[in-house]
Amino acid sequence: MRYFLEIAYDGTRFHGWQVQPNALSVQEVLDDCLSKVLRQHINSTGSGRTDTGVHASQQFVHFDVEEELDPAHTVYRFNRLLPADIVAKNLYLVTDAAHARFDAFERTYHYHITLAKDPFKRYYATYLPRSVDVAQMNEAAAVLLRYEDFTTFSKVKGDTNHYRCNMYEAIWRQQGDELIFTIRANRFLRGMVRLVVGTLLDVGRGKLTVADFERIVANQDRSKASGAAPSEGLYLARVSYPEHIFKTSPKTNPL
Repeated sequence: MRYFLEIAYDGTRFHGWQVQPNALSVQEVLDDCLSKVLRQHINSTGSGRTDTGVHASQQFVHFDVEEELDPAHTVYRFNRLLPADIVAKNLYLVTDAAHARFDAFERTYHYHITLAKDPFKRYYATYLPRSVDVAQMNEAAAVLLRYEDFTTFSKVKGDTNHYRCNMYEAIWRQQGDELIFTIRANRFLRGMVRLVVGTLLDVGRGKLTVADFERIVANQDRSKASGAAPSEGLYLARVSYPEHIFKTSPKTNPL
């Protein structure tokens, strides 16, 4: 039987989601927990990868087991063993062919910036000592919705077959001393969101105009983009799936 597990994690001490040699990852810790609780080797598949220091308020993985699980009790057992910076939220029985990565049709990221220095946010928001022009950043962000090829914001030597993304939303909102950037698309390239944010911040600082930003996107040249924004402000916030892959009640689906 195949299950989707919904989790959240604080990425501060992890070297990203994916298992890798000589570095601690979220996937390594999660799979170790699942394997011990379920008493069989579990190799989970995530909805996507997050980089070192990046957080997730909603992430999904799928895994297979022989017997049917009691969702509430199993989540309780997972959380007893998981460290404080990873939490299991919900467990869903899904169709046998359901895939946490390939069936996701939409992903949302949030990027948090604080304009007031706060020691309690140092791992969870990027501090900017000077204000930025939010209106100009939003005008530039709207440019993203007119394009599909985001080669400009791809990591050098990426392992993707193409650089096309369907962009649905890209907007900055200010709440007191905090700026939150929401970006939503069917898929994202590795490192894409932080590169987008870094370049938009240069618009907000007056280093680039909106016209400059559009030329950077249109030129499909990675070297023209600004540096990536720091990892601590980034959160994978939502992953959406079609309802038909869930065998549980629609009322419990994460839709």
